[in-house]
Amino acid sequence: MSALSKLRWHCRRGVKELDIVLSHYLDFHYENANKHEQNAFEKLLENEDPHLFALLMKDIEADDSNQQSVLDKLRNMKSVPEFNSGEKHK
Repeated sequence: MSALSKLRWHCRRGVKELDIVLSHYLDFHYENANKHEQNAFEKLLENEDPHLFALLMKDIEADDSNQQSVLDKLRNMKSVPEFNSGEKHK
């Protein structure tokens, strides 16, 4: 299994909204991100769903500035196809 396939698997969450947002980031932003941002995204995926959801909803802040930057990008993504047009997730 490739590293990208492993990440795709880790983007699959019990909370559908997390699944959609994380997968969208992986599909459209991850490969163009610098190494620090990629590492921060990978570390975020290690969190349990409730903690990750709280981070994303700004209930809590990330301790790491690189993770906080990724969370800001996740919050500000303007085009998530599943939300905008009813497209099915890959």
